[in-house]
Amino acid sequence: MPSEQPVITVVGAGLAGTEAAWQIASAGLRVRLVEMRPLRRSPAHHSAEFAELVCSNSFGALSSDRAAGLLQEELRRLGSTVIGTADRHAVPAGGALAVDRGRFSAALTASLERHPLITVERGEQRCLPGPDEIGVLATGPLTSDALADDLRAFTGRADCHFFDAASPIVEGEGLDLSVAFRGSRYDKGDADYINCPMGEAQYRVFRQALLEAEQAELKDFDTQSASFFEGCLPIEELARRGEDTMRYGPLKPIGLWDPRWGDLHDREVRRSRRAHAVVQLRQEDRDGRLWNLVGFQTNLKWGEQKRVFQLIPGLENASFVRFGVMHRNTFLEAPQLLESTLQFRQRPTLLAAGQITGTEGYAAAVAGGWLAGTNAARLARGLEPLRLPPTTMAGALLHFIATAPSGKFQPMPPNFALMPDLPERIRDKRRRYGAYRDRSLADLEPFCGISAGSPGSCRERLIEPVYAEART
Repeated sequence: MPSEQPVITVVGAGLAGTEAAWQIASAGLRVRLVEMRPLRRSPAHHSAEFAELVCSNSFGALSSDRAAGLLQEELRRLGSTVIGTADRHAVPAGGALAVDRGRFSAALTASLERHPLITVERGEQRCLPGPDEIGVLATGPLTSDALADDLRAFTGRADCHFFDAASPIVEGEGLDLSVAFRGSRYDKGDADYINCPMGEAQYRVFRQALLEAEQAELKDFDTQSASFFEGCLPIEELARRGEDTMRYGPLKPIGLWDPRWGDLHDREVRRSRRAHAVVQLRQEDRDGRLWNLVGFQTNLKWGEQKRVFQLIPGLENASFVRFGVMHRNTFLEAPQLLESTLQFRQRPTLLAAGQITGTEGYAAAVAGGWLAGTNAARLARGLEPLRLPPTTMAGALLHFIATAPSGKFQPMPPNFALMPDLPERIRDKRRRYGAYRDRSLADLEPFCGISAGSPGSCRERLIEPVYAEART
């Protein structure tokens, strides 16, 4: 490749940075990918691999008539390497896309490290890419202190933040399946979850233990006044919010039945035997040796986690391979700073992607990485940046973060309420979501053939010859 070709810097090799770097390199442009791990650890990561999944191994619902599933399908059609890799390393999870997180991250790391146009630099980036270069900031919610300080100086704004947590993981070998049972809610799909049922007395003992358990000391915030992301609350915070709050959240028993209890269709049996609450475990790896506690984000001390969570029926002898942790997440006040192209308004050659922009969820981070990487490459080619249609899930989410009312901006996950109304009102929710999907995928179609390096040529004609030349 010509030596004068610009090198685009991508800071951060999480989901967004990985996707951005791949899209830029696939456009035939050189990438400098900077990742501080393992030389500097974050409060939540456990490895040095790219695109490490911190909180859960699930990308959310797989069906395209669900918000998360529609976003995944859009990304498949746009050629996302992260979603494609997730599909190849999927593990059973009922109606969700969950992955073997170790194999998933290792595969993406190997792909990027082998790419002839990607140079990986292991070390901390302490300042933003300069005004004379094109860069993508994809450091996520755990941006290092030095870079966060430079970002604050650049924007002139104090950062926004909330507090997030991860769930513990246990070995499958120690689970008691004489008490727990396999099954998916309402028997949809295969019996992919392990379910631990609780009677009312067991639930009350468990909740009281959560309320009394000692939390880990965190230096940078007061847990009593902390602002949490409502979609990922610590289990002890749910317990504090009310006696039955957990039962209407991650411990809801509705739709879960163990055939050993008797005939589900017998009203008397159903009334007398149904569980008061159910804890679900989702498979972590392809072989089913590791399981995570769904919805059990926590900030309890590790010894307390073991003591309290072993009160759950079926987990009395469980071996914990990873305990839950809590960490502070930083995000930008995107409506004041970013365009829906993900360019900073005050420096269009600098783009942001991922959770630092105020989107929430794995697929949303990937969508930001795809657009930021594509637009960074287009800027380098002298082309107009893309704006995805707001009738698509990705476009609606990125349009929202650029135009939301300022002052009370909070992270937003993909959801159908972000999308423009349909021409005709459809009362049935399933049909309505299906109509949103059909419109979205139709409106996305023209963008599926637009590469980062061309106004309209298909990727196979324009990009693959460039990539082949780089390999030789």
